[in-house]
Amino acid sequence: MSASRRSGTTDELGPDEPERSGPHRSDGPGGPDPDPPDESGGSEDLLAALLDGMDAALCAFDADGVVTHWNREAERILGWSAAEAVGRHGFAGWAVRSADAEEVQSRLMAAMHASGRQVHEFALVTKDGGRVLVRTQSAAVRGPDGKPAGLYCAFSEVHAQIDLERSIALSEALFEDASWGVVLVDADLRPAVVNAHAARALGIGRTSALGRPLGELLAQGAEELESALTHVLAEGAPPAPAEMWVALRTPEGEKRRCWRSGFLRLASPLAEEPVPLGVGWLFQDVTEAKHGEQEASLLRFRTNQLHRAARAAGECEDPAEAATVHLDFALAGFADHALLDRMAGAPRAEGDDSAPVRLVRLAATPAGAPGPSVLTGAAGLPLRYEPGHPALQCVARAGTVRADAGSVSAERAREWARDRQWPEDAVHALCAVLRSRGRTLGVVTFLRGSGRSRFERSDAAYAEDVAARIGAALDLAEAVREEPGK
Repeated sequence: MSASRRSGTTDELGPDEPERSGPHRSDGPGGPDPDPPDESGGSEDLLAALLDGMDAALCAFDADGVVTHWNREAERILGWSAAEAVGRHGFAGWAVRSADAEEVQSRLMAAMHASGRQVHEFALVTKDGGRVLVRTQSAAVRGPDGKPAGLYCAFSEVHAQIDLERSIALSEALFEDASWGVVLVDADLRPAVVNAHAARALGIGRTSALGRPLGELLAQGAEELESALTHVLAEGAPPAPAEMWVALRTPEGEKRRCWRSGFLRLASPLAEEPVPLGVGWLFQDVTEAKHGEQEASLLRFRTNQLHRAARAAGECEDPAEAATVHLDFALAGFADHALLDRMAGAPRAEGDDSAPVRLVRLAATPAGAPGPSVLTGAAGLPLRYEPGHPALQCVARAGTVRADAGSVSAERAREWARDRQWPEDAVHALCAVLRSRGRTLGVVTFLRGSGRSRFERSDAAYAEDVAARIGAALDLAEAVREEPGK
């Protein structure tokens, strides 16, 4: 504990006060007055408690350089107790080496005549003879007349000070220059601090995001994020980052992003028991990487399907059956329905517009439940496709055609599908032409319901690969039928 030369407790800076030798007596006729209340004892106890509760080591010197104060942290660092330190003249002979004593004393005492605080680094000697490098902050203590009455010196081990400075520098760098988003969320799950990167990712200003519910900042994904933050507050940081899909509000509409997020529970270092201050949320936008991973995975799957289809089709004796095998393998994970239409009559050469296009249904997947394609069209009756039908456009262009019902009601979507003679749950269509030996043999149509996304360009490329294989199989089937004896 802190001590003074007089009573063993910390006293105010300055010369010692005279001891009270006895009760104060009044000269009046009333006899001796009782002792006045001792107010200095309470102030001394308060000062001692304040000094001993400090996290930094503190000592003080009077104008002559004599140690007047020494707190517990100073005792912890150097090992000298308050009783051993208070009353010594400077650090010479006990807390510094003799060779360094003069320089240390002069630099310390110079703080009494300087303005502001003076920062120095000294190598002090511990009670057991070791040495410790400390960083000191010294400043003058002035008396009632404004003249220097002494100085105080707060010090800490250099490595501890450097750790603190690093922590502060890290915090400032995270909130200014970090290449990932950093958000401090309070215990009410509202942003308290947002760095520049996070503000750009959210599409909002750093100050305008503060204190607002996450539901106001995100169009989708706020519930999942709040659930993760609540878990971290209750259970602590998760062992690995989490990938979360969110939707942001932009002038062009909602924009989906994938954020790889890490969470840290923040607790007050000043409380005896951990008191949650909130959650540190760090995230990076990995949308492009996730899209790349998804596309690569999809490409591997589709390549495997094409390989498996080719091997299965090679075992079919009937080339028409091989065509349906290719269709069934392509359908997995790609579409809900598939239709295979062949040209009525002879195949159509490119640029041949002499006769209208007529198509006959060759195979189709079951309309009610999933299952393999079923060969149909034995009667050879042409389909009643209206002019402008996507399948007819596909034949006329000798290229791929995409069609969508659009943003309409469910009833209008069913009417759209019925008008094109497709299953009623179809809302997205992709027609790929069947070509072989420079001739058009028919059309394969893939259909998706409302639970799937529309067909993209990559889907069209896959459908064209499947159509090329089906076209070759149908061309072989025609050639087999034309052989003599078949």
